[in-house]
Amino acid sequence: MMQSKPTLDTILSHRSIRRFTSEPIVDEILDTLVRAGQQASTSNNLQCVSIIRVSDLELRQGIHEAAGSAPYIVHCAEFLLFCIDFSKHKAMFPDAQIDWAEITLIGAVDAGIMAQNVLLAAESLGLGGVYIGALRNNAQKVSDVLNLPDYCVPLVGLCLGYPDQDPPLKPRLPKEMVYAENACSSLNAEAVEVYNQAVANYYELRKGSPIPWKESLAKTLGNPVRPHMLAFLQKKGFLKR
Repeated sequence: MMQSKPTLDTILSHRSIRRFTSEPIVDEILDTLVRAGQQASTSNNLQCVSIIRVSDLELRQGIHEAAGSAPYIVHCAEFLLFCIDFSKHKAMFPDAQIDWAEITLIGAVDAGIMAQNVLLAAESLGLGGVYIGALRNNAQKVSDVLNLPDYCVPLVGLCLGYPDQDPPLKPRLPKEMVYAENACSSLNAEAVEVYNQAVANYYELRKGSPIPWKESLAKTLGNPVRPHMLAFLQKKGFLKR
């Protein structure tokens, strides 16, 4: 029987792993991870997520090219792609109104919950992983590489394998910035400055270059964020109303 770490130990020790050994993941473990994903909560029992195991290295290379700078897509033991997938629902129920914005939100939430279940299960069994949201840099190419049908959208990838690195824990915002009672938490400028320095120290240790959190925010939010995604989602049958 597989031995796994306790749940809280697994959650609180999470680090993204980008370097892996050459050890394969046996079928029994991979099957367990998929079953863990299937047990995730799903809105209205729609079960509107598909997991695609991409084992063909040529297909992985195509996804890597779409993502940009993520060579571990090719080199990891297993690469799983999580898709919002209403194609089967549409086939069973042709009058299904898939194009509402709420349907896309349901699919994205369900996919995120399922992907987290899979990674937590993997980490509890001694594996490591990293999510690949960058595949949405060219979601159309990913869709073309895997010949995905309408109403099926590649949302996030997951590289899995046995860790070949031991990175430090990435600092998180102080609790009072993300948690409050009966109201939304508010900005604490002093706490942000302390966190800003903690993140800079983390990246100096990890990459040799201090990158403050606020600098990362400005880089991400100060420019259009994948503006092609709206047209792509609409082409796939989503987000039309």
